[in-house]
Amino acid sequence: MTERVAMPSESVFAGRWVVVSGASAGIGRAVCDELAGQGANLVLIGRNEARLRETVEQLPSNVRTAVCAFDLAQLDGIWPAIQAVTRDVGRLYGLVHAAGVLSLLPLAASKPERLQALMNINFFAGMELSRALVRREVLDEAGGSIVWLSSVAAHVGLPGQIGYCASKGAIKAAVRAMALELAERKVRVNAISPGLVDTTMTQRAAASVGAAGWQRLLDMHPLGLGSPADVARAVAFLLEPRNRWITGTDLVIDGGYTLH
Repeated sequence: MTERVAMPSESVFAGRWVVVSGASAGIGRAVCDELAGQGANLVLIGRNEARLRETVEQLPSNVRTAVCAFDLAQLDGIWPAIQAVTRDVGRLYGLVHAAGVLSLLPLAASKPERLQALMNINFFAGMELSRALVRREVLDEAGGSIVWLSSVAAHVGLPGQIGYCASKGAIKAAVRAMALELAERKVRVNAISPGLVDTTMTQRAAASVGAAGWQRLLDMHPLGLGSPADVARAVAFLLEPRNRWITGTDLVIDGGYTLH
């Protein structure tokens, strides 16, 4: 874990620390870019330390950062990692759980161990990160904000993605319950459900469904393929403290996909 210190930025996030999982690429990296531009201090979590440092290098020089490289699938390691971070940087305001995995598994291949691997990253890691954030010795005394990355897969059926849909649907349900439970502690909890976003993960999925199948998916997005920055801007909106009256929502950002 490393930290860079600079002068604080004047913004709604100034002085506030936000944890971003999956910060080494894709939507997680874009979230770091967006939040850094608005003055947030960042704790970057991911498996690959070199790629996390690449994210840090592209951030403004006045952003304070802490790099925390470990495998979120090792659920028992999440609390010790957050505990170590808070000893170094102080209390935390926010969490963005952007880490996620996608596996194309038809029912016949959806064995428990494969489903468990999906749930560990997509759902259980987010739960453990949230539990760590809201501990009284960790959470900012003024409250905080949590944003989970769900998916349109929580809203519509996708053949061959039963486990993925289930993991994202679990997020949608958990966010609503968590928002009610944590409201008295001034912690807001929301989710974002993106459609197809141009990331390495979706590019791998495109290769698996073939050119014709991929084109059908593209055609179902009236506004075309999304970018990580499209999602990151919405994440920052839900996360920022000025939007104190928004909680328990699941914001669909999908270029019109779910309008069909």
